Amino acid sequence: MMTELMEIITYPAPVLKAPAESVKKVTNELQTLIDRMAATMYAAPGIGLAANQVGVAKRVMTYDLCPGTEDQELSVLINPEIVSGAGEFVYEEACLSVLDYSADVTRMQRICVRGLDRNGTPVEIEAEDLLAVCLQHEIDHLNGILFIDHISSLKRALYKKRLRKILKTQPSN
Repeated sequence: MMTELMEIITYPAPVLKAPAESVKKVTNELQTLIDRMAATMYAAPGIGLAANQVGVAKRVMTYDLCPGTEDQELSVLINPEIVSGAGEFVYEEACLSVLDYSADVTRMQRICVRGLDRNGTPVEIEAEDLLAVCLQHEIDHLNGILFIDHISSLKRALYKKRLRKILKTQPSN
């Protein structure tokens, strides 16, 4: 059975700037959301997706650093939070919700994240480098923060100006 894809919400939609709500209970509806988010992330294609990127203000994220490879393995975090971090790591980030843009972002190189897996079991993840960047990026989404909030105000202003031009040239639905 094909899982129905979800629409990826793009900047400057307000839902992307609002902090997501904690998940109180792991339900069948939540499992369906996770399956749809995973299918949407893989189809995009991307390595991470936060629920508010598909218009659902819940603290849920999916990620997979090896999509489309034999090492592909979906990971899910519910109510994730960064409990510690150290070091600095610069990585050129892009985002499914930020059209046609990437930029170097400085993040913590090593982090420890706590949350729940898709079954509601507590998990703790020690991550570094790309996995640490991915987790910080998606947790930022759940906190209403985009990667462009980490770049200089000048670069952000230039991106917003370019985005306005892109949106003007697209046919409206």
